[in-house]
Amino acid sequence: MAPLNLHARIHVTRVIERQRLASEVVLLRLEAPELARATRPGQYVMAIPPSAQAAATALAIYEAEGKLASILFFVTGKRTRELAELRVGDRLDVVGALGNGFDFTGDARDVAIVAGGVGIASVLLCAQALLDTGARVRLFYGARTSELLVDAQRFADAGCEVIPTTDDGTLGERGFVTDVLARSPKPELIIACGPTPMLRSVARIAREFEVPAQLALEETFGCGIGGCWGCVVPLVASSAQATSFPPVRCSGSDVVNVRICKEGPVFWAHELRW
Repeated sequence: MAPLNLHARIHVTRVIERQRLASEVVLLRLEAPELARATRPGQYVMAIPPSAQAAATALAIYEAEGKLASILFFVTGKRTRELAELRVGDRLDVVGALGNGFDFTGDARDVAIVAGGVGIASVLLCAQALLDTGARVRLFYGARTSELLVDAQRFADAGCEVIPTTDDGTLGERGFVTDVLARSPKPELIIACGPTPMLRSVARIAREFEVPAQLALEETFGCGIGGCWGCVVPLVASSAQATSFPPVRCSGSDVVNVRICKEGPVFWAHELRW
């Protein structure tokens, strides 16, 4: 994985565009040139609600180019509802860029990206970076309904092969996106972000395909900087991402608890012991 970003800082940004992509989904584009320059695909920010009445919330960095960075999120509670009400010109403070991001040091030429729901927010920069290398990129994109398959056309226009699935069958195959992945031609690399049950299925499929998989784990972060240890996941102690803390025994293997917000959020699937 990419080395940790040790230069995260608070960025004072301004909203330059606000779009409601679906009834539950909002895209905020921010004037944030320093954040855009520092961002790697798969990183995130802790967005601070302007009222300071709610804790900061972790949101993936969707776009990062020139002076612009953006966050795309589902409105699910008090914190995201407050962010969704911001208007053009409003100030938004964010801490970032945080996390390790995806690892592109390999030479995979056929990559499957799997996104479930809001997981799509973590993979646009990843898809663009892979396409820039000339790789074939297939996006397996699942959501509850066709309305929530937001920005799918953008990925298609960029050069991805988009394979949609919906729970209600309103677009693409009805059912789980991982079922379609399992029946598809084997890629050389799988990259995924979405709900934990989906990521577990992706890890299983990667084992069956005998290909590596990078998973961006979704979690509610208390601090985003590794201080509270509220977002741990078991990882093999031999991993380059493992902490130096003493290992514990788990299913016959030495593992350590690592922080998703700090050592992650992206991990190699075969190194996780969840």
